[in-house]
Formats: sequence, structure tokens, C-alpha cells
Amino acid sequence: LFDYGAIPIVNENDTVRTEELSRKFGDNDRLAAMVANMLHAPLLVILTDVEGLYDGDPNDDASQLIGMVDEVDGDALSKARGPQESDGPELSTGGMSSKLRAARIATTAGGSVILANGRRENVLIDLMQGKPLGTLIPGQGGLMSARKRWIGWAAHPHGKLLLDSGAVRAIKEQGCSLLPVGLTAVEGEFDKGDVVSLCEPSGEEIARGLTNYSADDLSKIIGEPTERLAEILGRKPYTEVVHRDYLTLLG
Repeated sequence: LFDYGAIPIVNENDTVRTEELSRKFGDNDRLAAMVANMLHAPLLVILTDVEGLYDGDPNDDASQLIGMVDEVDGDALSKARGPQESDGPELSTGGMSSKLRAARIATTAGGSVILANGRRENVLIDLMQGKPLGTLIPGQGGLMSARKRWIGWAAHPHGKLLLDSGAVRAIKEQGCSLLPVGLTAVEGEFDKGDVVSLCEPSGEEIARGLTNYSADDLSKIIGEPTERLAEILGRKPYTEVVHRDYLTLLG
């Protein structure tokens, strides 16, 4: 899937118009990544007006194009905060930081991303022929299931769960489910089955998932061990607040 300016192009006869969707989802780079996720596209090409991500100002002859970025992390984003665009008008909404954040959405779901110069003649043909152009950001792991893609980037969260540091590590590093003992606070009004945000103690969102409990029930079992849940709720409880099979890390 290609993102050139305001229109993510699926093929010659099938375009996704974005004016209305952009108002809902944000900049066009993010929208292109979401469309790629919905289509299970293995590759998203984002065309801009520079060759790709540089280690400095692209207008500086000493700056070098970065051919591959293993992961969109703080180091990669710091390189994008400089003047990554040329003096000409940007072809798409948002600068290089926006494109890297969009790439993080696509690669977290398993797709790969190439950032390339849309003004280069035959750029798409050359890319499809495997010529080394732009900056490649490979997908992280296998392609994510449609359910997890929907949870992570299509559904709107109805509430927020704040986790302690131990729960954050268990979810991010070990792929665990969220248990009540790892909760520190519940925000918002939601019912069982709604999508909720899972957040670090600082409030930064790290994941989204389908909750097995309403906000009212969760407020009664915050920080409680599993063996006490039935006594507190007066019924057979779910062990997990959010099961790992219904949880999507946001990268």
C-alpha cells in the first residue's frame, strides 16, 4: 500500500479518500498505517519529499541517509525532530516524526515500511524491483491478527487502567495478561467487553485490550490477589482483567 500526499493508494482503480477520515483519525500518515493494518498489507510505502530518514539535516551534505531502522524508538524519533523536510512543500500531512510514528503502528502489527522520495522518477517501480532506495523499517514479528489490529488501532478506548511497574513489565516483556493485583487506578465508565487503555504509572498508554470487567467491578478489586476476587464480588470471577489474547501492545 502506498501513501502519497492526501490519498493512500491501494491500486489504480481503488483509492481511499481521506478528507473526512483524516478529521477523525488525525494526520494522513497515521491513517495510511491504519488502512495498511486493515488490509493486512505486508508493506506500506510512505512517499515524502526527501530520500528517507537522515542522521542529520538532509540539506547538509555531511548528513547520511539511514538505509534501515530496526525499530522506531526514541533514537529514531530524535533524528526526525530536525529539519527532515526540504524547502519545498511537504507532500503529506505531518513531517518525518509523523511518518515514523505511522511506521511504528504498521511495523508493530507485523508489516514493513519504506520511507522514500516521491519526487524521484519511477520510485515505486524501482522499489518493487528491489532497488535499495529510502529507509526500510522491517515489521516486528509476524503479521498480527485482525482482532488484535482492531483492538489496537481501530476501536476507541472507553476507559483507562493504570498499572503498577510490575504489571507493565509482565505485559511488555513477558506477554502476560493483566491481573487485578497489577491495577492501581481505574478511569472512565465502561462495561465488560469494552476496549480500554492500559497505561504506565506515568499515564503513558502502552497497550489496549478488551476488559472482562466493568469499571464499577474493577473499582472493587484494584490491587487484589486472585484468590480474593470471588469473596469481594460475590460470584465466580474472571482471573484476568484483560487476557493476553485480547490485548495489543502499541509499541
